[in-house]
Amino acid sequence: MLDLTEIPGLDNLHYPKGIIEDAQRLAAEAFGADRTFFLVNGSTCGIQAAIMTLCKPKDKLIIARDCHRSAIAGMMLAGATPVYIKPGFNDVFEIPSVVSVDELEKALKENPDAAGVYITRPNYYGICSDIKEIVELVHSYHKPIIVDEAHGTHLCFSKLLPPSSLEYGADICVQSAHKTLPAFTQGSYLHVRGTRIDVERLKFNLSMLQTTSPSYIIMAFLDIARAVMQKEGENRIRNLLREIDQLCEIAGKGKVLKILSDHDIEGGSIDRTRVVINVKNTGKTGFEIEKLLRNQYNIQVEMSDLNNVVCIVTMADTHEDMKKLGTALERLCVSFKGATCLRDVPLRVPELPERRIELGSVMSRTFTRRKLGDAVQCVSRSMITPYPPGIPVICPGEVISKDAIEYIMEIIEAGGAVNGISEDLEVEVVE
Repeated sequence: MLDLTEIPGLDNLHYPKGIIEDAQRLAAEAFGADRTFFLVNGSTCGIQAAIMTLCKPKDKLIIARDCHRSAIAGMMLAGATPVYIKPGFNDVFEIPSVVSVDELEKALKENPDAAGVYITRPNYYGICSDIKEIVELVHSYHKPIIVDEAHGTHLCFSKLLPPSSLEYGADICVQSAHKTLPAFTQGSYLHVRGTRIDVERLKFNLSMLQTTSPSYIIMAFLDIARAVMQKEGENRIRNLLREIDQLCEIAGKGKVLKILSDHDIEGGSIDRTRVVINVKNTGKTGFEIEKLLRNQYNIQVEMSDLNNVVCIVTMADTHEDMKKLGTALERLCVSFKGATCLRDVPLRVPELPERRIELGSVMSRTFTRRKLGDAVQCVSRSMITPYPPGIPVICPGEVISKDAIEYIMEIIEAGGAVNGISEDLEVEVVE
């Protein structure tokens, strides 16, 4: 039996003194943390607990706008006030890029009273901001930094990949084991390093947010995943990167597809196990190519957007899996050779909206529903988020602009999904 509960000998996640405590200690040693906490409610609860630990009501949090929706919810729960930094933008792939050190320093200088800093690294496209410079900068202002490393749990197991944020002293690092390690869905880690975090306050917040009936299956596989990666991770990742190099060769020969590389990123690096394939030259959207790969080649990609499809390659993928993907890419190059480019005008995420109501106040306000097209200049109660990747275009309390509506509609009309908008294109707005 695996689906057990807190009986003698099996310890207690909220008050660990036995096997769970031992497993968390082993994880801390493996990932380079001082303390590690197992999360059975996914990285969402870890991100929210981290923000609630750092921020008291009305505290400012300097946060990169490419954050996951769970970070917005965490600020709502904490009553924190976001100070957003807009990340860079890659014009070739038309995706968010690195967090600028200069922009971050500007925010730190303008907000000396901020409780801390929050960034996402890697982002959903595997782009890694320069974490060494960022951590050093934040610490030079005597602030703690939270890193959402949900998609980078594997980084510390290979020197061929960008470093984990823990290597350079991130104060809190939250990782989704289930995304890139052999672990079950909802299994994540929260790591703490250094002395800037009130660990007792963090434990208290985790005890409020995590279930009181934690899954021992999820916890067991968090421990198993750590052990497997310590033993086999380095070799497995090395072999995967060889396979990925072959995919890049196939795409390069065809001159129809382009795979994201370090050459495309200024001021950062990429996690090469996140294979981002630009498909604009096929004349099809990423959404259409995703469906084609699924229906014709039985390949399910991680996500797609207007211009790209994204594949996550992990140690669970075999040579046969990679060969199958390579064959599909080769055939795509042949099928769409000479096609007309999807469009010439780059699609950019709208400018940051005006915030009219503070996040912590939105939950208590009454609301109504309006058609999206009739909601210009209304204040959104919803978090309007293309999903994946789960990065909000409009957050609760922000004004819905005409530009934002046009951007959202282009995604929907191209076949993408946008959370926060109903099927009949209605949105919740504050009265």
